[in-house]
Amino acid sequence: MIKSALKALCALAIAASLSACISAPVPLTPKTAEQLQQQPPVRFLLSFDDGPSATTFYNPSITVLDSLADNPLQPNIKAVFFVQTGATGAGNSDQGRAIMHRQHEEGHLLGFHTATPHHTNHRSLTDEELEQSLTQGCAIIASITGVPTTLLRPPFWNYDKRTFSAYQRHDLHVLLTDLSANDGKIWGYNFSLRRRSNMVSQLSQVRERIAAGELPAVDGVIPVVVTFHDLNRYTARHAREYLQILVDSAHQTGVRLADKPFYDDSARSRTRGSL
Repeated sequence: MIKSALKALCALAIAASLSACISAPVPLTPKTAEQLQQQPPVRFLLSFDDGPSATTFYNPSITVLDSLADNPLQPNIKAVFFVQTGATGAGNSDQGRAIMHRQHEEGHLLGFHTATPHHTNHRSLTDEELEQSLTQGCAIIASITGVPTTLLRPPFWNYDKRTFSAYQRHDLHVLLTDLSANDGKIWGYNFSLRRRSNMVSQLSQVRERIAAGELPAVDGVIPVVVTFHDLNRYTARHAREYLQILVDSAHQTGVRLADKPFYDDSARSRTRGSL
């Protein structure tokens, strides 16, 4: 279950050290291959930042939802969407709110990202501003889902002791990532000619952590968090391809996947106490 996976991952506040530079994949040694056989299979937990898009012309967030629901690999994949509730180009719009309702209705999870007019680093907010932001953003999400959100991903994945304490006061759990499409740039040069080699390189590094027993198993599988940005039109157009890239990268790096490589269980029944 996706909620069980999130509970374990948030408890660790995991964060892989990700870089925009793509290094060569870590070679798979016989020792690592043997260690992997002792570990459960992997299931990818997809997440999307910065949305939902407010545009009424070829909306990328809608394209992502359509791709998760209907694709050649696994129908009705569920994801976590870390939303911007205060941005007019995202969740603070009629279109954005409608998409958030759809995300919830289709069984996806909504997490807190920002509630400010812009993609503002939480560390740059005063205590009062941060408190107001968390209160307002969480209230908007709860008005859609019917339950308080317990998930948060800070902008730029950047937080400190002060902001983390504020998250805790609101019962928010930080979820970062293991793999990233490095697609946060949504204007101009927003595409990646090395999207496949990027995933292979990162997954080979995660594989070493899996072999060492550093990633927790939940319900018989090891959740590996993957991050995209649903405001990125290139990502949206290639969402189905990215799903295939993840599966191919696992095969290429020797990572054993679960029978269902992606989470697809409904998260609607999640309650506040489940995380």
